[in-house]
Amino acid sequence: MTHRLSAEHLGVTYDKAPVLSGLSLEVPNHKVTVIVGPNACGKSTLLRSLARLQSPTSGHVNLDGKAIHRQNSRSVAKRLAILPQAPVVPEGLQVQDLVTRGRTPHQSAIRQWSQGDAEAVENALSVTNLSRHAQRPLSALSGGQRQRAWIAMTLAQDTDILLLDEPTTYLDLPHQIELLKMVKSLNQDTGRTIVMVLHDINLAARFADHIVALKDGVIVAQGSAADVITPSGMRQIFDLECMVIDDPLHHTPHVIPS
Repeated sequence: MTHRLSAEHLGVTYDKAPVLSGLSLEVPNHKVTVIVGPNACGKSTLLRSLARLQSPTSGHVNLDGKAIHRQNSRSVAKRLAILPQAPVVPEGLQVQDLVTRGRTPHQSAIRQWSQGDAEAVENALSVTNLSRHAQRPLSALSGGQRQRAWIAMTLAQDTDILLLDEPTTYLDLPHQIELLKMVKSLNQDTGRTIVMVLHDINLAARFADHIVALKDGVIVAQGSAADVITPSGMRQIFDLECMVIDDPLHHTPHVIPS
């Protein structure tokens, strides 16, 4: 199987300090991959590098078999979308206006707004359960609704690959679960390849098909939740002493710190 998104010997340096070092990764197609690891281990840098928002100092990222930095920006944006951490929106912008921005890669001097664009926006609003909020300002929404609005914008972009950097940040637990269920449904219903950065290891275990664990800028473990989330794995990744039990509801690994 050819992996559509991959990294080869990827290195990223900030102020002469290495953040990622010789990292190679093949993102499984049509699966939910979750990147985990301690703070400042390079999770967001890896995601930004996969999206071409971060230039590597060595190695490269491949999209559909070609180095992503050598591809046309509009062409990349039609196949891959990213939702960064804590995106900032202009004051007073309405939900539908934000979601409409997802169609920008599909516009050009000779291709203006079309019925297909309108349908993509309507579908994104429907999938994220925001149709009835389309005319509301983003500032009037709850935190969970705002996150869904941002995800709707990336869905309107209509890409096969979706990257989400800490999409549950600032959300309480019920809204985290709601949002991750929606993301999982998107994957199962449409076959989208999704890569997320998450901090909560138990939520990662519940919603990921594939887990990539970083520490100090390198991959120290990857595989299924059962492969990665073990007492020895948590010790290696987080320096955490813990028990790992079977979640009685979802039958996924559940970490209980000592």
